[in-house]
Amino acid sequence: MSTEGLTESLTGYALALGFELAGVCSGTPPETIEHYRQWIGRGHHASMGYLARSVDLRSSLDSILPGTQSVIAVGLFYNQAVHRSPGDPRIARYALGRDYHKVLRGKLRQLERFLLQSVPDAQCRACVDSAPVLEREYAQRAGLGWFGKNTCLIDSHRGSWFVIGLLLTTVPLTPSSAAMGGCGTCRRCVDACPTGAIVLEDGRWQIDSRRCVSYLTIEHKGAIAEQYEAGIGDWTFGCDVCQEVCPFNGARPSQPQRSPQTTEPDFLAVRAWPHLEELRNWSEKEWDLGTQGSPVRRAGYKGLRRNATINLRNRDRHSD
Repeated sequence: MSTEGLTESLTGYALALGFELAGVCSGTPPETIEHYRQWIGRGHHASMGYLARSVDLRSSLDSILPGTQSVIAVGLFYNQAVHRSPGDPRIARYALGRDYHKVLRGKLRQLERFLLQSVPDAQCRACVDSAPVLEREYAQRAGLGWFGKNTCLIDSHRGSWFVIGLLLTTVPLTPSSAAMGGCGTCRRCVDACPTGAIVLEDGRWQIDSRRCVSYLTIEHKGAIAEQYEAGIGDWTFGCDVCQEVCPFNGARPSQPQRSPQTTEPDFLAVRAWPHLEELRNWSEKEWDLGTQGSPVRRAGYKGLRRNATINLRNRDRHSD
């Protein structure tokens, strides 16, 4: 099979697996690695020391898969209607159902097996967040979307409500066209961010994780500074504000773009959570059982109870 034919076959199979976005780029070193170093140098990674320790690893895909020639990038939409009753935890949409890492890895393994049928001696490596790879750059180079001011990848016609997976391979493939686009003068996400975490430095929009609600409610350990509690509001795990206000996601009725609703069964299997009062008082055993298979587990036992406590405190302040 020709390189072009194999590439077309692979991207077609990726779509058949349920991915809504699929493209290919070369496995050459990332062009944004210096921007990443500068971001780390400013301390924007907050307490996520693993991001700083992996800078050198991220400078070449050979550190992940020696001899990488190509990257197949895929996207899976997760947007869906959110139904919450008063007192329910507020969970970021990507975490409403089954852990997306597991969902994407399962599909990427199927894609790898499909590739091996044509090239039995191929080497592959699936990456979903955990590997030291600048995933968004490779996804942009593969045509999945361009960088918005909120640093999310945005597809001009379908928005940003999608998670990314990569399949690295030693097989040479035909690259797709890189995604192009921009936010123009729009700064809805910048103005809407409840803690001012979207910052402009050296001409580039970046996320200062130290202020980001997603970081604070998921990655941050220990107490949260009082100055950020009001911004956390009723978010118990993660935050969707910058995507909710984005015109490319259909934030305005006059906008023709609408992010599609997910059809992925694992995402639609929305988990039921106890009310905040109960969540705040969960035992460690209840947390262990209640978070298995969910991205919410990432917040940890103490972190999830801390977040519920802040949510309740903010609710009480507003009711005074």
